[in-house]
This record gives sequence, C-alpha cells and structure tokens, in this order.
Amino acid sequence: MHLRNSALMNNLDIKKPVIAAIFSTMTIGVLSLLTYKTPYGLFLIASFGSTMVLLYGYPESPFAKPKNIFFGHFLTSLVGVIFVNFVPLPIYIIIPVAVGIGVGLMIILNVTHPPAGGNPIIVIMGSVSFEYLISPVISGSIIVIVFGIILNKFIAKRNYPK
Repeated sequence: MHLRNSALMNNLDIKKPVIAAIFSTMTIGVLSLLTYKTPYGLFLIASFGSTMVLLYGYPESPFAKPKNIFFGHFLTSLVGVIFVNFVPLPIYIIIPVAVGIGVGLMIILNVTHPPAGGNPIIVIMGSVSFEYLISPVISGSIIVIVFGIILNKFIAKRNYPK
C-alpha cells in the first residue's frame, strides 16, 4: 500500500512541472515565432523566461498577477530606458542604480514581479530607445498575460488570476 501511495504522490508531483514546461514552451514559442518569423518586430525579452516560472509554476503567487507582470516589466524597463538615454554616468554606475530604483518602485507601487528586476540590466546593456517599451515590453507582456489567462484558467482549470 505504501508503494502505491508513493507512486500516486509522484504522479501528482510531476503534473505541475509538466504543465509549467508545456505552457512555457507554448508561450515563449509564440513570442519567438512573432519575433523571428514575422515582420512585426520584437516580442521577446530574456526576463519573460523567468516570468514563465511564476505564471505557470506558481500562478497563485501575488507576483504572478497580470498587473504585476505588466507593470513590473513596464516600470523597470522604463527606468532602464530613462537611465540609458538621460543619465550620463558610466554603465557600471547606472546599472545598479537603475535596478535599485526599479525594484523600489515596483514595491512602492505594489506591482512587484521579480523577473522584471533584471530589465534595467537588459535595457542598459542593449542601449535601447523608448520604442523598446512598446515592442517588446508592452506587446510581449500583453501576449504573456493573455496566454497566462487562457492556459491557466481554461486549459489547466486553475483559478487564475486570483
């Protein structure tokens, strides 16, 4: 009996990571296809990979809420764009200051999304312009959220967003 319960428990333990892996592959796959196989622009940023961990692995987390995903990514990317375009200091100074300000603002505004904490680094190292906020940050975040709602709520039958 103990072996049977143990096997049942292992089957339940594997369901969550398998769902997270499949849904992450689907979401990032669509963003990748849009980015590399259409003329519509950039839809993919590295921090969306970390967003998948929360969105599909821990959708009940307050950090996985749609408002946190959207505004967390937008806010920290905006901070990075402002710093890279308007703060004439060396990169080794603006990166940590921009990350700190971005993290602080997410917490103050109650839109904390841990994967977004890396966005100022990505933005500053890439020396991007304000257009980056539209594509990929806003457009990509909207796609991520739509997929998150559809896959979590309607396919996995999870109560998302809470």
